[in-house]
Amino acid sequence: MRAHKALESDDAKEAQWEAARGAAVGAVKWGAASAVLGGVGFVFSPLYRGLTVQFKVYLQMSGMIVGSMIEADYRMRQYEQRVRMQRRMARDRAVWADYEKELMEIEDETSRPEQQKK
Repeated sequence: MRAHKALESDDAKEAQWEAARGAAVGAVKWGAASAVLGGVGFVFSPLYRGLTVQFKVYLQMSGMIVGSMIEADYRMRQYEQRVRMQRRMARDRAVWADYEKELMEIEDETSRPEQQKK
């Protein structure tokens, strides 16, 4: 079964990479924060020290997963906003170029009779 054509576009691939980079950065940031909190919990909390290693790993992974989702979503929203702005600018440039072309044609038409009179 073939993938949808829109998923193969350059915009989609760039968006996927942006989300992946955001997920990696978020996992690292939130993973570090989870590790620091785990260290603080280990030093100050007998309850945390009593948890199994598996549960401590689960807590660490949960922090990393949440962080990767939040950062990937943030990066995707930023990317979408940037793409929308670029497309709006391109559209406005095209409209402006059409307007300038029209203006030049009007100026040429109005200056021709003067040149013919001379």
